[in-house]
Amino acid sequence: MSRRAAREKALQAMFKVDVGKNDPETALDHIVEEGFSEETFLHDLFFNTMNHLEEIDQLISKHLENWTLARLANVDRNVLRIAVSEMKYIDDVPIAVTINEAVELGKRFGDEKSGRFINGVLSKIKDELNR
Repeated sequence: MSRRAAREKALQAMFKVDVGKNDPETALDHIVEEGFSEETFLHDLFFNTMNHLEEIDQLISKHLENWTLARLANVDRNVLRIAVSEMKYIDDVPIAVTINEAVELGKRFGDEKSGRFINGVLSKIKDELNR
């Protein structure tokens, strides 16, 4: 599975947890195709996000202007969560790649403004992380 596909799967699983109120293990099991249950990048990305969700949400909230995390579109919120997790906890992916992939996810699954919004928030977070 490509990393792009893994990010999409992680987004789908995050959506099931956030909106569908599914248990994380169950959400990932429903998303992952047969034979991909041991996909390391997907597993690390999803569970790093889930395990550090409070910290990730605080970091995102700090960089939202005139918005709260709860007011964000479900897709935008979860794309941001996955991207911040990748930026903080997966060292072998350049931050510029992470931001680009998040913007593309936002464009694909969000609305016409999602890509731009995600790029703006992640750019501020990138400056703070200084990685």
